Amino acid sequence: MQKWADYLISAVKSGPTVTHIHSVEVHSDFGCVVCETLILSRAEVIANLKKGCTYTTIQRTAMGKWRKGEDVHLVIVNGEEYIKVGENDSKPSDNFENVPEF
Repeated sequence: MQKWADYLISAVKSGPTVTHIHSVEVHSDFGCVVCETLILSRAEVIANLKKGCTYTTIQRTAMGKWRKGEDVHLVIVNGEEYIKVGENDSKPSDNFENVPEF
């Protein structure tokens, strides 16, 4: 099985404002296995994206298997950094559509 990304985001925690998330639940992607659950802050995700790390969202199927979601990008809107699942979204807020809260 091919590796989807460096990190796989399975859940997000909302931040104190509606424009920013607080943190994400991530897993390491070893190609054939998804493991090692970590909680990373929004700032850590942004720093990793700037270093070239890749992120994608994942969702569990009804059978308990992981399914690849959307790639995660760092997008600048009005000079501010946002984390989004779509690059074409120009709203001034983080966007993790269809990713559950933890």
